[in-house]
Amino acid sequence: MQRFLLSAAAFAFVATVSGAALAGPACTKEPRDKWLSEEAMKTKVAELGFKVKTFKISGPCYEIYGWNKDGKKAEVYFNPTNGEIVKAEIGG
Repeated sequence: MQRFLLSAAAFAFVATVSGAALAGPACTKEPRDKWLSEEAMKTKVAELGFKVKTFKISGPCYEIYGWNKDGKKAEVYFNPTNGEIVKAEIGG
């Protein structure tokens, strides 16, 4: 019985940690009516020098996949209320 409880506790811990690792950043807690429009955000992203392949809403964030001004692949999460970069993964 004790071994079962230990296994169940270990499984619950791993499931919790895995879920947290997969969750995206918390960009805002504001309701969507306070967000910049998608068109305004796309304009802002272009002004920051990104070329967008995919633009989407990802939880409480605007997210893009594309390239930065140096031509490197980019996955970037933005605060949808002000357009600030919350998280960026830039690579090869």
